[in-house]
Order: sequence, then C-alpha cells, then structure tokens
Amino acid sequence: MKVIVVGSTHAGTTAINEIKAQSPDVEVVVYERNDNVSFLSCGIALYLQGEVKHAEELFYSNPEKLAALGADLRMQHEILAIDSANKQVQVRNLVTGEEFSDSYDKLVMTTGSIPVKPNIPRIDNKNVYFCKNYTDAQVLFEKTDHINSVIIIGAGYIGVELAEAFQTHGKEVTIIDGMPTIMNKYFDEPYTKRATELFENNGIKVVTGEMVQGFEGQEQVTVTTDKQSHQADMVILAIGFKPNTDLLKDQIKMLPNGAIVTNEYMQTSNPDIYAAGDSTAVFYNPTQTHEYIPLATNAIRQGKLVGQNIVENKVKYMGTQATSGLQLFGMDFVASGLTESAAQARGIDFSSVTMEDNFRPEFMATTEPVLMTLIWENRTHKILGVQLSSKHDISAAANGVSIAMQAGFTVEQLAMVDMLFQPWFDRPFNYLNILAQAALDKARVID
Repeated sequence: MKVIVVGSTHAGTTAINEIKAQSPDVEVVVYERNDNVSFLSCGIALYLQGEVKHAEELFYSNPEKLAALGADLRMQHEILAIDSANKQVQVRNLVTGEEFSDSYDKLVMTTGSIPVKPNIPRIDNKNVYFCKNYTDAQVLFEKTDHINSVIIIGAGYIGVELAEAFQTHGKEVTIIDGMPTIMNKYFDEPYTKRATELFENNGIKVVTGEMVQGFEGQEQVTVTTDKQSHQADMVILAIGFKPNTDLLKDQIKMLPNGAIVTNEYMQTSNPDIYAAGDSTAVFYNPTQTHEYIPLATNAIRQGKLVGQNIVENKVKYMGTQATSGLQLFGMDFVASGLTESAAQARGIDFSSVTMEDNFRPEFMATTEPVLMTLIWENRTHKILGVQLSSKHDISAAANGVSIAMQAGFTVEQLAMVDMLFQPWFDRPFNYLNILAQAALDKARVID
C-alpha cells in the first residue's frame, strides 16, 4: 500500500512516525513545501524572549530522521491539485520548477493552517509581519534589535506571549484586539482582567474593542482603528489561523470555515483520505460537536491515530476538551472546556461558580491563592469547563478536570473524588474538590 502525506508539521510528522512504527511495509511518500519539518511555532515567543536560545531547538524531528524510518521525503515540493476520484496528486518541485503527477492508495492531509490575512487597506506594508513558521521566527528575531516599538494585533495566546517577549527586550509594546477583552476565546472576565492588569503594570498598552481599518507609513507604521491611531516601528498580525484545505474543496465534507470533518478513525467523508492537525476539525466533547480548535495537542493525537488506523480501523478518537494554558509574567492561566461566554453563546443552560482559595494550608511557610471557575450543565450537573489562574503551577489541575470531563464527571463526583493530602501539596480536600463543593452549594440553591 502506498500512502502520500501532504505536509509535515505536528500532525504530519507524528503520522509518518506512527505509520512506519505500526506498518513498516507501507510505502510512505511525503510532500512538504518547506525545507524543514516539525517546527514548534508555539515556541516562537519563547525564542524571542530568550528562554529558547536557538530557533533550531524548536524542531523535534528532521527530514533525515523521517527518512531513516523508511519514509520518502520530498522537501520543497508543493501539491498543486488533488484528484480524489482517480487518487492522484499534481506536484511541483519548487527548486527545479518540474511538475509531475503521483498516485496513492491512501492520502493523509496534514496541511495545517495559514494566518488569517484580513482585507485591510495597505496590509502589505513592509513593516507588517506574521508569526507562524521558522522563517517568521528568524525575521522577527533579526528585527528585534532594530526597533524600539511594536504593535501586536490580536490578543490570543500568540499575541499576548509575543507582547511579553518584546517587553522583555525593553520595547514599547501595544496590543490591539477588536473584542472587549484579551484572550476572550479561552477565559472569562476575572481572568482577562487579571491578564490585562499584569500587562499594564509591566508597561504594555492594552487596547480592546477597536477594529483595525488600515496601515500607513514607511519608516514607522501608523495603525488606524475605528476609534484612533497608533504608531510603532513594526506591526505583527496575530489575528488567528484558518485551515489550509483548498486542495480538497468540494471533494470531502468540511465545516463552513474549511476545516475537514473526520470520523473517529480520522477518515474523511472519502474513506481513503485521512486528515489531522490544524487543517482538521476536532470532536469537542463539552458540546458533542465538530469544532475548529487548532492546538498542537489535538494535532499530535490526531496524527498518531492516522498512523494507527491507516491499514485498518483499530483505535477510536476520544475527542478533546481543548485544554490549554500559558504563563504571563510569572502568573499561570489554564483552562479546559467551555467558558461562560462560550456556553452562553451556544444557548446552553448552565451555571458557574468562581472562587479563590489557597492551594495548601496557611500554616505552611508559603502558599499561593488560586482563582478558579467551574462551569456545569444545570440539568445533568455534568462539568462543562474550568478556568484557573495562580502563581502556583496549576497546570495539572486543568488536566485533572479535562480527564473528569472526558469521563463524563458530574459536579458531585468531582466534589468527592479521591485525591492525596499532604500539606506540602494541598489541603485535606484538594482545591478542585473545594471548587466543586462550592458549585454544589450553588446548584442546590438553583435546583
């Protein structure tokens, strides 16, 4: 059997590794338009900040490693068209310009995503940049020493992490977002307010509720919004990403935004075409729907499933809670599942509770408060989401609630589930138990 893999970042690299591990006799041909594979774009801000010393360290594989597994790597080759009816692809060698066709038995689409480029006047200004791949990382790093100020448009994870990275270099930083709060996809107001205060206390200007309308200038860039104008030496667009799936348009089932829909074995509506990663929708467990949630965690899991199921259907996709997190100026922010605003937008009948408590007893020499929110469905009491923030490492707590949601836990179960007690680590009731018990108290009043 011959498998063609299109694209090799998180999902593609994982799929290639797993295909060759599970089915070494399968012929794997990889077409990648870049000259590198497996770049961790989520580490660009860490590289700019100096936490990662060399951008090359953000690669977790390379063409030589994949070739050693037996994959046929064809770097700097672009797929021009896919004929799914006849199982053929049209290819261009980007070095020589040669064009040719190739055939497959099964196709793996791991083409990832591309940055959203809005239709804004003069967006092609020479001082306006994107932040997505290895080339972008190199350009931004080189520019950092030659600028004094930067405007970042978009306050999602990438935007806010870049803001801190440039502030660390002593740059004047402004971050602009059209929504009323920053990080609005991931967190509700108590958390976005905390993040905003962190930024402002560290000299970062936070501008929300303004829509960018144009760019002007050569040496400096003037960003005009619907309310005012802002000026800086450089602008970085971090508005978001969209699935890179035009090659299969009208050939397989997709969401309205172009994200490929798969079954639980990562097959598309064409059973000989598999998809994974940022080009692909995920099954979102809190709502039991297909959603577009481009995260590296989703990509590598989907890629691994492609490799496990490419010969025969063996392992089902478990879906995702879209668990994520980041650290800003020493403060952790983590979340899993739905926010209050997301649940409200979907018309879900839910309740939530927000509270703050120390992660371990006050008689210890030190402790830290944890801000935490739990969201649940009123009818069933099933947990729909959690948000936490603290200077204490609360990442494992988000993972714990993610597991609980995966298992269909109710508030009652989380309130009493067994967790260790040792004063170095927590209280006799872990703070997640305490949060769920506060939710139960509120639920009794509602019921």
